[in-house]
Amino acid sequence: MAERRLHGLQRVLGTNALFSTAYGNVGSSIYYALGLVAGFALGLTPVVFLITGVIFYLTAATYAEATSMYPEAGGSSSFARRAFNEFWSFFAAWGQMLNYTITIAISSYFVPHYIGGLFEPLEFLRSAPGDVIFAIAVIGVLATINIVGAKESAGVNIALAVTDFLTQVLLVGLGMFLVFSPETLIDNVQLGVAPEWKDFLIAIPIGMVAYTGIETISNMAEEARDAGTTVPAAIKRVVIAVFAIYAFLPMVALSALPVTKGADGQYSTLLGLPEDQGGFAGDPILGVVKNMELGFLQQPTQIYVGLLAATILFLATNAGVIGVSRLVYSMGVHRQMPDGLRTLHPRFGTPWVGILLFSGLAALAVIPGQAEFLSNMYAFGAMLSFTIAHLSVIALRRREPDFDRPYRGPGNITIRGVSYPLFAIVGGLGTGIAFVVVVGLHPAVALAGVGWMVSGLIIYPLYRRNQGLDLRTTHKIATPEAVVDHEAEYESVIVALLGLRYSRGAMATASRVAAKRRRGIYLMVPIVVPQSSPIDARMPEQERAAEALIEEARLQIGNRLQARWVKVRAGQFGRVVVEDARTTKARAIVMSIPPRAGSGSIYRSIDTVMAERPCRVILQSDPESRTVLELERTRS
Repeated sequence: MAERRLHGLQRVLGTNALFSTAYGNVGSSIYYALGLVAGFALGLTPVVFLITGVIFYLTAATYAEATSMYPEAGGSSSFARRAFNEFWSFFAAWGQMLNYTITIAISSYFVPHYIGGLFEPLEFLRSAPGDVIFAIAVIGVLATINIVGAKESAGVNIALAVTDFLTQVLLVGLGMFLVFSPETLIDNVQLGVAPEWKDFLIAIPIGMVAYTGIETISNMAEEARDAGTTVPAAIKRVVIAVFAIYAFLPMVALSALPVTKGADGQYSTLLGLPEDQGGFAGDPILGVVKNMELGFLQQPTQIYVGLLAATILFLATNAGVIGVSRLVYSMGVHRQMPDGLRTLHPRFGTPWVGILLFSGLAALAVIPGQAEFLSNMYAFGAMLSFTIAHLSVIALRRREPDFDRPYRGPGNITIRGVSYPLFAIVGGLGTGIAFVVVVGLHPAVALAGVGWMVSGLIIYPLYRRNQGLDLRTTHKIATPEAVVDHEAEYESVIVALLGLRYSRGAMATASRVAAKRRRGIYLMVPIVVPQSSPIDARMPEQERAAEALIEEARLQIGNRLQARWVKVRAGQFGRVVVEDARTTKARAIVMSIPPRAGSGSIYRSIDTVMAERPCRVILQSDPESRTVLELERTRS
């Protein structure tokens, strides 16, 4: 007999899953960032992306170290809580909320531009009001989907992320062969004139919009397997992949769409000009493809790239909505904002109030149709959050010098016995200066951004005082834990009840298998959590149903039974079962198959167990399995 703690939170995501999800978010931004940056930086656009790439690398190192120390959702907000106090955690979280809101707005805004650039009858989608109306519709659809809690296919997301990366690699390869011209790149630059130094400086923080989604891996840390290893490894892969694309694609783009001098003496590139002036600012990657001269492959390639871009941006918008929902819930749990915002829908178990509120704010941000303003607003929030993250890692080196750090960022210097992280110091200077540039050179952005932060600084103190709490101390709302036993017997039999249905047949089979040596029977009941909710979100209806199934099993099996329910994402339960079977050295796994099992996640769970089984697996088809309501009717 050996003790094994059975946590409700399941860590099942490996390095590949973390990388694919993060790249799907970070890689999507090139579809609009390229045009936004080129409008300002002109021929120095490749240089801007190199500079922002270095800042991204330093920021990624900061996130890797801090997340490996504290593998929990929250990103810079979580880091600030550990390094400083709850007030600064709220300050960072409120900046993150601005990032997510703008990500929703800017990603949705560019979806219609790519669709409209493909087909002439849809040309109206490339300009107002068609693009604005379409973007608001996209936000509305995704908000509804996330409130309902429709299950998102992790396999589809990974496949699209890989397809997106390979497509960008292919475009770079074709571009380097067909259109790349060092002479053109040199001729594109007139230092101090095209671009002016002011515009070059403005372009750098705008270029940081290319790295939207860096918080993604950190926010998935609570679902990562061996987070101290997998999270830093995934971040390294994202940095390498993104840097490789962003280092070369702008050079290809500026070779295909070079800087020219107009009749008015102004320099410009079609890459950064709006559609009404014949440019491709709304669909820059499609503009690059249209100027590659691919022969008979030209039209098919344009359609493929345009539809892929629209799909990736649609998913990036959805990732923003998911980020909002999780952050709203986390801030509510930590008593940072009114409970009403994190209220879960009684039927769907998602924070529907928060989703509606911040999706509505994103829709309002879209209405002016100003992509440049949106990009600078993102830069305002992102630079603020990144700077806080860097400062938190520096402070943690002083405050917690002996804390276990599975990953330490590169470049450290020891002063008076304290190892200071040079990557965080330099990265913090970079993001801090970029923040000052945004605020100093964009009065409208400064006014809106400061207004956003001030509104938070009004809400937070009022709410905390109303709750009788100070501003600095962490107070986390207690959430009910799963029904568990603290020990799991070795050489046990695991029973997995799928579909929240009770199967007497499966329990009877487990009892017979365990009878010979009086092995323990270990019951697992999965509760599938929608992507739009945090993995530890309360789901009262499903939790009560799971506990009722456990009680029914205890009546049938008796004291030999050990049981718990676990919260998982769709399709992940199979891996949880396999890992528990390995840990407990189970001799058999019994899985119930509900009648008319229509959910694909149930079949994926079964497939995973069958493919990775560490022991004997028995699939029990039970046409007489019962839901909780059916069990209650039977008793009455």
